[in-house]
Amino acid sequence: MEALGSIGAGLLVLLENLFPPIPSEVILPLAGFAASRGDLNVAAAVAATTAGSVIGALLLYGIGATVGLERVRRVADKLPLINLEDVDKTVAWFDRHGGKAVFFGRMIPIFRSLISLPAGVDRMPVAKFTALTAAGSAIWNAIFVFSGYFLGENWHAVEQYVGVFQWIVIAVVLIFVLWWVIRRVRRIGRA
Repeated sequence: MEALGSIGAGLLVLLENLFPPIPSEVILPLAGFAASRGDLNVAAAVAATTAGSVIGALLLYGIGATVGLERVRRVADKLPLINLEDVDKTVAWFDRHGGKAVFFGRMIPIFRSLISLPAGVDRMPVAKFTALTAAGSAIWNAIFVFSGYFLGENWHAVEQYVGVFQWIVIAVVLIFVLWWVIRRVRRIGRA
């Protein structure tokens, strides 16, 4: 990051969008720490990482738009436990709440990247998607960059708190999926 500066931080965040195992929760505080030492400008770090977030999100949006709703429907129709009514309900939900999902999704580990795919599949207007992604990402990135800036040498302390939050998100998602599968199996069993 020292060699490439803010642009390097932005490139790392772009990669994090495409390959979620690269954690922005480590990259962003590190950029803030580098800014606290004078290696980066803190505002430039926030701007570059937000640009990286937006570019990465647009690439995933493009994949979703390329796949398209009809292909999702064809695949879903072949999957066990999923029917086309589920796809239709999900699309209707995204039509009503997609803007909030994109904005707030940019601040939730794991969903940060994934939310771009349904936005593309649903063909959310690109300008709206870009604005919501930029706003949500700017908030998330600023929180972590400034955390690293103010924590200085202790910038890595952010990791442990975000790690706990990430595991909570994973647990909630797994519980929801398990609940959904059990409910679906019971419904099919009754039919």
